[in-house]
Amino acid sequence: MKWYIPYGDPTYFIWLIAALLPLMVGLFYGHRFKGYQTLISLFFLVLTFGGPNWQTGIALVAYVVYQVLLVFGYSYYRQRRESSNKGWVFVLAVVLAIAPLIVVKITPAVQSGKQSIIGFLGISYLTFKVVQTIMETRDGIIKDYHPILFAQFLLFFPTISSGPIDRYRRFINDYQKVPTQEDYLDLVQKGVWYIFMGFLYKFILAYIFGTVLLPKIQFDALMAHGFSWYVIGYMYVYSMDLFFDFAGYSLFAVGISCFMGIKTPMNFNYPFKSKNIKEFWNRWHMTLSFWFRDYIFMRLVFFLMKHRVFKSRIVTANVCYIINMLVMGFWHGETWYYILYGFLHGCALVTNDAWLRYKKKHQAKIPHNKVTELIAIFITFNFVCFTFLIFSGFLDTLFFKGKQF
Repeated sequence: MKWYIPYGDPTYFIWLIAALLPLMVGLFYGHRFKGYQTLISLFFLVLTFGGPNWQTGIALVAYVVYQVLLVFGYSYYRQRRESSNKGWVFVLAVVLAIAPLIVVKITPAVQSGKQSIIGFLGISYLTFKVVQTIMETRDGIIKDYHPILFAQFLLFFPTISSGPIDRYRRFINDYQKVPTQEDYLDLVQKGVWYIFMGFLYKFILAYIFGTVLLPKIQFDALMAHGFSWYVIGYMYVYSMDLFFDFAGYSLFAVGISCFMGIKTPMNFNYPFKSKNIKEFWNRWHMTLSFWFRDYIFMRLVFFLMKHRVFKSRIVTANVCYIINMLVMGFWHGETWYYILYGFLHGCALVTNDAWLRYKKKHQAKIPHNKVTELIAIFITFNFVCFTFLIFSGFLDTLFFKGKQF
């Protein structure tokens, strides 16, 4: 039996079509075969986490059981003692939820590159789902918690490895109902479009940029021994490969979700058309960006303002921008280039807000037309590509030969 990385092999889609067809027929006629959906989910999870890497499958099962019980315990506490919403209980629940991810992230740093035995593909995205569920349970937004449904939410196979990051309430609302025949046909039509666009992005454009162009230009850059125009070329080619590969994967995940009657949120919305860095983060990896905005940035702003840590709201927002993006950088890894990537984007968000305030104050003096918009897009695009060059780690290899500091 062949084992697959989700959407990494065109033959994976043959299995998908064969498995989803009965479910799609049922949805077309107004029935969601939940038992069958569970079976095909387990089948594709085995395709991904079985075989030579069966240890990751065991880690996944143990992780899901642990998190389902943890959220159940916190939900039980909130339902039984709704008036006693103690902060330390909430903090403990969040710490326990992210503890496995922290262990997985720091293990390579403390054990000379060795991977943690509790790690598996997609642990970060499942952790985001768990944490947001705990936070919304504390806020009273989620009142009814069903362990089986929560496990279905975590193990929804189209999005398990790299998102998009759905919200528990939104997912359950789709899962518990069957769309009308007209709505389902519209979903299938969208799903087909997303799948075809995903093939264009991932198997054609990402192949051209990542497999054909990138190795050659990387070799030329390394042979030039130091900074050269090849590095600039690498910057743009890597940025295009990163976008088309990840956006293609996300389109596949959203398209397959549509076939299953689930409206998984989109992850990319023409990010390179952004006129400033804030708009970029509203278009790039949107479910991750919005997760960090809602569950780190906004809550940190509220905490600092409540305790009057800073007198100025502007200072508060600026500090939170930096912290938020640094956390995102650390989440990608503990290397200097991930951390610098996050820091630069935090500084860019601070600068962007300052510019928007200045622009609003001097609106009559600052021209705004198609030309200025194109200039703004050009500046934003090149800044993003430069930070992607840092993110790639190529500069570490080029100038420091990958040495650890």
